[in-house]
Amino acid sequence: MALIRSTLINLSLAILVFYLASAYQTRNLLETSHTPAPYFNLPILNKNNERFSIAELEGRTTIVYFFAPWCTICRYSMPNLQSTLINTDINVIGIALDYKNEQQVTQFIDDLNLSMPILLGNQYTQSNYKVSAFPTYYVINANLQITAHAMGYSTQLGIAARTW
Repeated sequence: MALIRSTLINLSLAILVFYLASAYQTRNLLETSHTPAPYFNLPILNKNNERFSIAELEGRTTIVYFFAPWCTICRYSMPNLQSTLINTDINVIGIALDYKNEQQVTQFIDDLNLSMPILLGNQYTQSNYKVSAFPTYYVINANLQITAHAMGYSTQLGIAARTW
């Protein structure tokens, strides 16, 4: 009985530490209490002069995933993002930040064989969404309001849980 109690206490402490660390890490991100998502109108990677506006996300729940092509954690996390949302009604877009040129972003996306739309963000976008580390993502509801956010590596389960 003492072993079970000790295990439950240790598990509870581990969950508490994880929760507190996560809350501290995301403390500067945009609020998740249905805050309107900041506007953007960005170029689409490898689409000459085509742009993508946040207005195109209206009507569907969307994950807006901010990444940098040099980010190792992004490299491991983005395939989870794509595979979690196959055959769901959740929309996903990636926004590249802190890149040298389009070719660097294209190579990153091709290496991971990603099919989601990729937009080319800028410092204005990064500032509006308070992205201070990579990866960072927001869940935006059909009314273009932020309902969840996360920073760092995300598992398939973590991604799915934030979109419910």
